[in-house]
Amino acid sequence: MRGGGATVEVMTADSLDSLRSVTVERTGPGLFTATNSRGDTITFGTGSVGGFTPVELFLAAIGGCSAADVDVATSRHAEPGEFSVAVHGHKAEDAGGNHMTGLEAAFTVRFPPGGAGDRARAILPRAVKTSHDKLCTVSRTVEAGTPVTVKVADVD
Repeated sequence: MRGGGATVEVMTADSLDSLRSVTVERTGPGLFTATNSRGDTITFGTGSVGGFTPVELFLAAIGGCSAADVDVATSRHAEPGEFSVAVHGHKAEDAGGNHMTGLEAAFTVRFPPGGAGDRARAILPRAVKTSHDKLCTVSRTVEAGTPVTVKVADVD
């Protein structure tokens, strides 16, 4: 709604429950720290000073989101002996700007022998597919092509 030239956002209980946010602050040349609403932090940078880059965090978010979904579904049957997700893609630049292409997440999961491990192995392909098709907010958002709005909030 508009009033007096200012935009006022009205937050409902539903919008507060669905809101996810981080704040990114510059902490030095080429270094940034993201802080979530719980106060957790992660430091990253441009790659020139070590640490993760934003693109690597993006890949980690894709893998981590699906990994969490798949782990919930499979580990209720058996604890995996090995569980990893390798995520890769190619950074491309074209007339439209920079973007990633050929994104792929490959699961390597091993369960112990026996009935519980057999049940976990049996549901693994379905759990991976369900995460991709319905559950993983990160990859679903990418595939949906959700627009990102940017603005300058405050300038001195």
